[in-house]
Amino acid sequence: MLAIETADDQRLAAFDPETHADILLAGSRAATLKLTNQRDAADPDRPVTVARVAWLDLPAARALADPATDLAHPLQGPFRAVETNDPKAAAAALELARLAGILPAFFIATQGDTDTTVTLADIAAYDSSDRLEIVARARLPVEACESAEIVAFRSPETTSEHVALILGKPDGTTPLVRLHSECLTGDVLSSLKCDCGPQLHAALAEIAASGWGILLYLRQEGRGIGLINKLRAYELQDQGFDTVDANLRLGFAIDARDFGVAGRMLSLLGQSCIRLLTNNPAKVAGLAASGITVVERVSHSVPPNPHNEKYLATKRDRTGHQL
Repeated sequence: MLAIETADDQRLAAFDPETHADILLAGSRAATLKLTNQRDAADPDRPVTVARVAWLDLPAARALADPATDLAHPLQGPFRAVETNDPKAAAAALELARLAGILPAFFIATQGDTDTTVTLADIAAYDSSDRLEIVARARLPVEACESAEIVAFRSPETTSEHVALILGKPDGTTPLVRLHSECLTGDVLSSLKCDCGPQLHAALAEIAASGWGILLYLRQEGRGIGLINKLRAYELQDQGFDTVDANLRLGFAIDARDFGVAGRMLSLLGQSCIRLLTNNPAKVAGLAASGITVVERVSHSVPPNPHNEKYLATKRDRTGHQL
């Protein structure tokens, strides 16, 4: 595989001197290219292989991979979907792209020199919560609670750290817990495009007021697609697509987060039964699948603003968020 986003002419020539390498795309991206009516691209969740033709050079491949340029540079064509060799490996390749924070699009070759070998087991281990462990903890007075403690988690396969902020002292009651996915634009820069920043601060205040509880800060920016791809989704939203369709056009799932990570964190903190501060049923289901019992779902919402009204409506109408 050669990632289209990070390729250059020299690397592509070395990888594919005969210009025969086909292109691997996510099924949802292929759908925007009108390939889903073809036999080998009929399943939007299945990786799609596009046959290489003479004019499909690196600039054309980049246009194929990046939907943000679709309106400015209408795509050439027609494209032809062909049979994907080893669909499991192809799906793992697209997952590897998500983990790397790049567009899920590759030149692929079935033979030739190999620089680095990554197995399916390697990818599964990297993205698994099973090996997550507590690596550091310290007292951290915060505005909402001066007696707070911060706990950091990491697995051997990745340097991404998740953290838990324990507010107050455990007193035998069921803790109020909030799962908050990292949002640099909202949490740090006070973006008005989402409700993440206000939700974060409101959650800290509500947990502190409840007596004690835990905020889990999950390093899963952009619903798991990373900061750069989130900004690409923003660019698509500026073109008129909602947050769901933007993710799909990029070739990603609507929500790629793994809430099993949160379940593992709670287990390591000794909490198997919680009250969950959320409007998202997927969080309840994700925790249940990892052995955490949610005895109560506590509604959590903040007032909309003119910049995020459509975003909040999309979460309600298309991703099942409840009040």
